[in-house]
Amino acid sequence: MYLEPVAQPPAIAAPADGGAGAAPVLKASIPSGPLQTAEISVLTYNVKGLPWPIAFGRGKALKRIGRELAEMRREGRQPDVVLLQEGFRGEIADLVRESGYRYWAQGPDRFDAAAPAEGPGAPPGLGAPKFTGSGLHILSDAPILDVEAIAYRSCAGIDCMANKGAMMARVAAAGLPVALDVVNTHMNARHASRAPPAEAREAHNEQTRELIAFIEANRRDGAPMLVGGDFNVKNAPERYYFDALKRPYTVVSEFCSRDGSGCGAGAADAVAEPWLRSQDLQAFAPGGVRVRPVEVETLFDARGKRLSDHEGYLVRYRLSWSAATLAAARLAPGVEVTPKLGKSLGFKVSWTR
Repeated sequence: MYLEPVAQPPAIAAPADGGAGAAPVLKASIPSGPLQTAEISVLTYNVKGLPWPIAFGRGKALKRIGRELAEMRREGRQPDVVLLQEGFRGEIADLVRESGYRYWAQGPDRFDAAAPAEGPGAPPGLGAPKFTGSGLHILSDAPILDVEAIAYRSCAGIDCMANKGAMMARVAAAGLPVALDVVNTHMNARHASRAPPAEAREAHNEQTRELIAFIEANRRDGAPMLVGGDFNVKNAPERYYFDALKRPYTVVSEFCSRDGSGCGAGAADAVAEPWLRSQDLQAFAPGGVRVRPVEVETLFDARGKRLSDHEGYLVRYRLSWSAATLAAARLAPGVEVTPKLGKSLGFKVSWTR
């Protein structure tokens, strides 16, 4: 990962010694006393930013999505964090500029190699040439301090043309005593991949294993975590439930389907297994800061404003903590969070004016 500064953000200041090349430091103060709370909203959105000639008119659509986010910002209801998938086109930069988000992190590009296969045998699709990057992007109003990412080893069908994978951004959200780990992913399609069903399912299963291993290897001990993306599990229980007991997170639609969940009217769904009615999911895991979804909403799906073949899926989370919960998670007061500098698999974090 490397940092591409455009303007020094007010939330980050250079170290007192002012040494050349020194990384800026953000200090997060940890409160003491009774339970404290804060809220954060996360939007996951597959924007269908496919290149020509696979799709037409998508450059203009991406700019319109940026303007929709800017309108939400003017009304004071913009999501705090936005997870984008299929942002393959250069016009994704126009979306970011229009939207007004200050921090922008990108996932693997087309040249980032997947990790070597483990154990005997190669996973499906290993070594297939890539024509686009992952299309993964994370936008945030709060500083993105660090990024880890993975390009999946496995793929099937035309999905092998993209370097699909996952990324984890460390976000220093305002009002929180610790940074959040925020994960974004896009997994192998089923019918749209045009691969034989068994091959597509095997690739998706392998990616599920890789995602779980990636999270477990990179999540910080005691840190709260939010997860979102295009999981490509719609009407596919064999995909959704694969290794479900090994997930290090709770899926929002499962949690909100429980009686007394407190997720609000937007979470109500009369159909069985609502988590199988969409490709897009969000999930969460607590740490020293407890996490609970309190509101669910779909965006860009009404009044002729649907700008993609997906809806935007917005979840508002309530986070709570006390000195006791932070201490139990071994999160010490006065922790300093420092952005990493230098190149790591070509991932980029930038901030804009």
